[in-house]
Amino acid sequence: MQTDDFYKEQIAKEGFAIINDVFSAEETDTVLRIIEETDTSGPAFRKTGDLFAIRQFLKEIPTAGHLIFTERLTTIITQLFGGGYFVVKSIYFDKPAQSNWFVAYHQDLTISVDRKVDVDGFERWTVKQNQFAVQPPVGILEDNFTIRIHLDDTDEDNGALRVIPGSHLKGIYRPEMIGREEENETICRICKGGIMVMKPLLMHSSGRTMNDNKRRVVHIEFSRQVLAGGLQWAEYLKTNLTLGSA
Repeated sequence: MQTDDFYKEQIAKEGFAIINDVFSAEETDTVLRIIEETDTSGPAFRKTGDLFAIRQFLKEIPTAGHLIFTERLTTIITQLFGGGYFVVKSIYFDKPAQSNWFVAYHQDLTISVDRKVDVDGFERWTVKQNQFAVQPPVGILEDNFTIRIHLDDTDEDNGALRVIPGSHLKGIYRPEMIGREEENETICRICKGGIMVMKPLLMHSSGRTMNDNKRRVVHIEFSRQVLAGGLQWAEYLKTNLTLGSA
């Protein structure tokens, strides 16, 4: 069992950490059952042959939030990052068996906001399904973090993330600048019930599914930043422990 200081140092140095045994099989199965029982006909639900996704997951299925923010998870968050953080984005991904969907190397450079406003430092606006996204000042991205909760065993055969350790320390740059650093690629193998903690600027990708195993993940982004110019987070949620005095 690694210590909190070990994970904090790993996140600071490499941009990510894997912590297994955060959720029991019963807890993950209960989350999956609630998802399966949900009406998925609304606009927040995306269905294709290669991917099923639920945007604003914790708003669409609020019951899941009570199951996800267990004492174990909230203790990990506060010990690694301290207080003041709140949820700003939540997505459920289901990469089905035999999916051909893959994602090339990239950084998570955008945040979701409530509307488009001309504010210094916020650029590259996009809108998709009535959801505004924008690239904020790099300081916001450097301070945010993401937790990916794995509801299935995940390895290189069913779309595990591949990352370039330490790439989050280089600021914003394009994938073609990875160069020889690609030799240091790490495959993030994670057991069912484990989590991956990562920084948005960590260069990462995921491959196609090569076997008959699903890869279902709850992706949650956290911030403690008040946005400038009257901008508001599109999805703002304090958890049941509030992560400090947000």
